[in-house]
Amino acid sequence: MLTMNNELVSIIIPTYNEEKYISDCLNSVIEFDYPPEYIEIFVVDGMSKDSTRNIVSENYCKIYKNIKLIDNPKRTAPFAFNVGINHARGKYIIIIGAHSAYSKDYISKLVKWHHELDAYNIGGVMITDIRNKNKKTIAIEKVLSNKFGVGNATFRTGTTEVKSVDTVAYGCYKKESFEKFGLFNVKLTRNQDIEFNKRIINAGGKIYIVPDVECRYFARETYGGIANNNYENGMWNILTVFYTQDFSSLSLRHFIPLFFVLSIILPALAAIFFYPLIFASLFFLTLYAGLIFTISLKINTKETSFLHLIQTFFVLHFSYGIGSLAGILKLPFIALTKKHD
Repeated sequence: MLTMNNELVSIIIPTYNEEKYISDCLNSVIEFDYPPEYIEIFVVDGMSKDSTRNIVSENYCKIYKNIKLIDNPKRTAPFAFNVGINHARGKYIIIIGAHSAYSKDYISKLVKWHHELDAYNIGGVMITDIRNKNKKTIAIEKVLSNKFGVGNATFRTGTTEVKSVDTVAYGCYKKESFEKFGLFNVKLTRNQDIEFNKRIINAGGKIYIVPDVECRYFARETYGGIANNNYENGMWNILTVFYTQDFSSLSLRHFIPLFFVLSIILPALAAIFFYPLIFASLFFLTLYAGLIFTISLKINTKETSFLHLIQTFFVLHFSYGIGSLAGILKLPFIALTKKHD
């Protein structure tokens, strides 16, 4: 599919130890229906210790002239984003994840929408998927696609209309976005894209999600993987506010798991001095259990099991909330370290 102007598009793919996913990602990218001579692809690798670099260099860079492997010795995502942006020559810049695969018309539709909407960033719907299907992994897929599981982020839950939103996943930025609002905050190991999108919104810019653009995100398939990922997400919500000194760098939904965990932990601790407060903890825990029981019954099918759904909800919410609590507890140590620097 040709666009009206055949404008150059730069694709940035940050990687670190992605040997299991990078081929699926790049295979979907080279199948885009956008003219390949108008696409440049930068795989910005954080010095992977697995075979990611070899896969990219041998299976793709040697075959496709528009794919380049760039080193990211700083390793973290915001450094990778910024390195890619500094190399990018395109009018549009798309930062995508190695854990995902993309529809053939992903670029062409996003560029088309940029011609129709006055926006700095436009993205589509991210469909959660799993590669190895069994009762547990399908439960993970269902929970990560459910509003009670992941909140009201439209890019996760989907939309049937073009909507103005506060963030999107794997969006298509106008290059001028980075000239106007700066680069990604390298202090943020997580949430760097959300924080940048918040800068756009807070300055009066527009971000849109469109319903006819889709990608598939391959979720982690173990409870340990889900717990580790969401613990880090929760912790970095707190650290993001600390490093940016701005509560508006995130949205209220990012802190709900923290409020939930505190509603159980704080009364339980206070019950040491006034034991009836333990009933407050039991009340909130019972309320939560009732909610996830009800929702799990509603979304349960023969492909999964009621027990796996409940376990996934518990792991997701508690790991996220405990991660945020750990972030709060880390703040004095980070502040002390900064003071001595």
